[in-house]
Amino acid sequence: MTDLTSDTSNELTADTLPMAFAQLQLSDPLARAVFEMGYETMTPIQAQAIPVVLQGRDVMGAAQTGTGKTAAFALPLLQRMLKHENASTSPARHPVRALVLLPTRELADQVAEQVALYGKYTNLRSTVVFGGIDMKPQTAELKKGVEVLVATPGRLLDHIEAKNCVLNQVEYVVLDEADRMLDIGFLPDLQRILSFLPKQRTTLLFSATFSPEIKRLANSYLQDPVTIEVARSNATASTVEQHFYSVSDDDKRHALHQILRQRQLKQAFVFVNSKLGCARLARSLEREGLKTTALHGDKSQDERLKALESFKSGEVDLLVCTDVAARGLDIKDVPAVFNFDIPFHAEDYVHRIGRTGRAGQSGLALTFVSKSDMRLVADIEKLLKTKIDLEAIEFEEDLPDIRKQGHINDGRRMYQQGSDVPREDFSARSPRAPRTDYKPRVRSAPADPFFDTPYEPSLPPEAAPAWEAAAARPGVRTVSGNIRSKRKLAALFTSA
Repeated sequence: MTDLTSDTSNELTADTLPMAFAQLQLSDPLARAVFEMGYETMTPIQAQAIPVVLQGRDVMGAAQTGTGKTAAFALPLLQRMLKHENASTSPARHPVRALVLLPTRELADQVAEQVALYGKYTNLRSTVVFGGIDMKPQTAELKKGVEVLVATPGRLLDHIEAKNCVLNQVEYVVLDEADRMLDIGFLPDLQRILSFLPKQRTTLLFSATFSPEIKRLANSYLQDPVTIEVARSNATASTVEQHFYSVSDDDKRHALHQILRQRQLKQAFVFVNSKLGCARLARSLEREGLKTTALHGDKSQDERLKALESFKSGEVDLLVCTDVAARGLDIKDVPAVFNFDIPFHAEDYVHRIGRTGRAGQSGLALTFVSKSDMRLVADIEKLLKTKIDLEAIEFEEDLPDIRKQGHINDGRRMYQQGSDVPREDFSARSPRAPRTDYKPRVRSAPADPFFDTPYEPSLPPEAAPAWEAAAARPGVRTVSGNIRSKRKLAALFTSA
């Protein structure tokens, strides 16, 4: 295995690696698209990965989120596939040659948009398939023929079983966010998909985090891979300012309001651990005057896309979400990320705060820590290999006491400040005197006089049984009436 590990502090000069896209000698259609997108200087992961992929080598790349991993694999793959470019309308001339697998629907849709922008001046076709929506439009696109297929594992298996796509001509496989893709939940689907692919192929793995176990597992799918780490493994971006506040569960919303006002934050991600808590927190913040929307796994795909679009366009200020949005989503100019709940897995902390401070911009990551979260904080310290200092937060007196409005999980009605709806003080009620005239109602069971009469035999004791009496009477037929008697037929017999 070839190792090209380097630190971000090391300068990558033009003598060792190309730092400008003009040095890559891309084809004119790709160079034109890159120029229109404003790309000039490559990021470290792009500078190291693109030349290696252009050589046809397998790559295992680790880089911080927001460093341009999508361009690091999309541009060289499109460059190598230009030899198959054709303007034919026949689907047979456009087989799937590059397969990009991603863990979430939002990330798949985002990567597909980037690939389409890179290849818009070529005749290479691309499409995306993911769950949560109807398969018919996706099937129609696949039947037309595509060279680049971006997919999530579950929906791709659905199309394979329905024989909507054939993968026997795939030359390149990309596993983005590979640590989640090779996790226990995705491993069986991934093994099934790889069984449909040719043995001779180029495999690329890109992710922000790589555990040693994941590296050993990934090596079984790669052939002499080149390992590229442009930063220390599981590191956070240096452009993100991180703060950990010691806050009780009851004061978290109070602290969120105060920090938003003090730092004058216009937009922010708010991460929670559960889908139910996500929906309830979004409703609570909405009632408290903040434009908020929720994003979690229980929402339909249309609702999730609408929530992302409203956040990107600035219609909402806060996007309350679970870890479904923590991986790969590229929303520009988001100034802050709030960890309302500390993630159960320390690696998810790296992905969460990677939603801010992207492409070299500054960002702010704020984490609320309660007494029950100390074990999770220790896991983050172990992962980042740094000591975390908890900061105290002093609440201002002029802010409304949100604790009096009830917890987000207790189901009580909360009224906005200034509402003239009176709230009754139930504690001031006098105890109710017990009723003395109350008599419980006793319901009697229905009576039937037939069962109240004593038993009276219909025949005397010395009488013979009914079947013996019937046999003794002459002329009484003893054969059952249901048995038909034999018919008497006339017969003619001749003598011999």
